[in-house]
Amino acid sequence: MPTRRLLILSASMGAGHDGVAGELARRLATGGVDAEVIDVLDLLPLRLGGALRWWYGWMMRTAPWLYAVIYRVFFVSDRAPSTSPLTALAAARLERLVRRRPPAAVVSTFHLAAQVTGHLRERGRLSVTSTVLLTDFAVHRLWLHPGNDGYLCPTAAAALGVTAATGRPASCHAPVVREEFRRPGADPAQVRSRIGARPDDRLVLISTGAWGVGRAERTARVLVRSGRYVPVVLCGNNGRLLRRLRGAGGGVVALGWRDDLPELMAAAHAVVDNAAGLTCTEALAAGVPVISYLPIPGHGRAGARAMARAGLSVHASDAASLLGALDRLADSSERDRQIARGTALFSSPPAEALLAHPTV
Repeated sequence: MPTRRLLILSASMGAGHDGVAGELARRLATGGVDAEVIDVLDLLPLRLGGALRWWYGWMMRTAPWLYAVIYRVFFVSDRAPSTSPLTALAAARLERLVRRRPPAAVVSTFHLAAQVTGHLRERGRLSVTSTVLLTDFAVHRLWLHPGNDGYLCPTAAAALGVTAATGRPASCHAPVVREEFRRPGADPAQVRSRIGARPDDRLVLISTGAWGVGRAERTARVLVRSGRYVPVVLCGNNGRLLRRLRGAGGGVVALGWRDDLPELMAAAHAVVDNAAGLTCTEALAAGVPVISYLPIPGHGRAGARAMARAGLSVHASDAASLLGALDRLADSSERDRQIARGTALFSSPPAEALLAHPTV
């Protein structure tokens, strides 16, 4: 029987934060810990959470420049307000929730949740420990609140930055990724046949996230024109992008939301990513090289740069750089070096072990 209860605060902004929260809860449950996942957006009154989710999705698809401005002003500027009105609104509901069903600890996998828990802890309104599990490689200021008790970070550089900014302890954890990505167990030939690719096609997965955002069509055209790679665009839940790509034809394989992503990665030459989120860590777990190209503004661009600095990916600045990075992966020694840097992340302690037996 579970002997300890944890509350995990996530957010349904895309699928990355929820993906990490869900897998973390599953792992904790196998260790006898009762973990409940709550969407922090649901803690906002007057349906503000749903409106915020819709607005963010609309902005990323149609006006990414606006998100770039918001990110610059509120996420990374030292002049931004220390606490947003959303933090106070969600904090009141979280406080009531915790009083009704007290957990042993709270874990945040989204930056608004980290602000809410830090706000409550700092004011003595949250009596249990609060840990922030960072899901971004680039740590912006909204992840950071000195009221939280500790941080779990994907890299040593991130951990050092967090401690310097908050004064709180921070340690590295292995990325929280479904085990299927480390052992896909699929025949690449069958996977190619399943999606209509030929046995000798060199497949390159182009990730657009759950919402199908970014400039995937431009990336796909670069690969098609090279004649050396077959772009497989993962359109997520963006049906319009899927229909547009399938209607255009021209050597592009367009796929909607997939449950067999571990198998697709096992058959891929590389993953071209634009957000530095969960898809990147899944690729690193699967032993597939990651190349960042045309990243989305804000956290996507910052994350791509942070991954490149850590040696976890290549940040291609133009089409020639993208093709050059893909071509170099044909060299087995270069490919092995890049894969080794990614798989090394998984030598850190698993997050569930750090949370089940906290040291902070």
